[in-house]
Amino acid sequence: MAQTFLIFDFGADEEAAQKARHKVEGWKQGFRLGNKMLLKFDREGSAEKKDAPEEIPAKGKKKASAKKEEPASNGNVKLLIRLDFSDHEKLSHHRWVERIPAEEPFKSVKAEIVRPADETFEKTAGQFDSLD
Repeated sequence: MAQTFLIFDFGADEEAAQKARHKVEGWKQGFRLGNKMLLKFDREGSAEKKDAPEEIPAKGKKKASAKKEEPASNGNVKLLIRLDFSDHEKLSHHRWVERIPAEEPFKSVKAEIVRPADETFEKTAGQFDSLD
C-alpha cells in the first residue's frame, strides 16, 4: 500500500484549518474516497482544554450554538492528512499528493510531505495513530 502523510502547519489560524478540513471532507464525499484519505488535527498548547470535560447535551435537545463555536486554540494547529491508496491506484495517489498542497486553503501554509522511504515516516505514522 502506498501511504503518504501530508502535514500542514496553520499556526494559530484555526479558521483556515477548519476551511481546509471542510475542503477535504468535500473531496472525500465527492470522489467517494472513504478511508483512502483521513485527516486529523494536532493542536499544540491546548492540553489544558483537553483535560476539561465537555458538556454533552441531553438526548433530544440540541445546542443552537454548538456548530457555530469552534474550539479556540492558543497554540499551533497542524492538519495531518493520510493518503492510503492500494498499489494499483498509484496514479490517483500521485494526483492527490500533487493536488492537495496546490489548493487554496493549503497553499498559503507550510507543508511537509512524508513518504514511506523518509526517515520520519514511522514517527509520523505513530503520531497520526495517537491522535483522536
